Amino acid sequence: MSDRGFSIGQLARQAGCKVETVHYYEKTGLMPEPPRTEGGHRCYALGHVKRLNFIRRGRELGFSIEQIRELLRFIDEPDHYCGEIKAMAMQKAREAQQKINDLERLKAGLNQMVAQCKGEGYSMDDCPIIEALYASGD
Repeated sequence: MSDRGFSIGQLARQAGCKVETVHYYEKTGLMPEPPRTEGGHRCYALGHVKRLNFIRRGRELGFSIEQIRELLRFIDEPDHYCGEIKAMAMQKAREAQQKINDLERLKAGLNQMVAQCKGEGYSMDDCPIIEALYASGD
């Protein structure tokens, strides 16, 4: 970082992303437009790094762009409370648990098909995995 702040490339490196990601978040309005130097180059500050890290971490946790916009609104606007963010996090945790449950059912179904398969040396006509995939699932 220089006395003037971060360049866009430095900002991207600090946050572990690509310059294109910074541009995208600026276009979507999640990242504020930074001030510019006399030469027209963007000049980012430490607050931009923190905000970009916040956005990226939120995305890693499965929050949509719209949900992150709402989380940032809670931060940027006065008169919001931690409980509002807690409610969003609880909803995201419920969604994650539902996905885990769905994956567990998928895993059990696949394991059942694999257990029924006789394997090497048997005809494809008698393959329970193929038959299960042809089944309607009713």
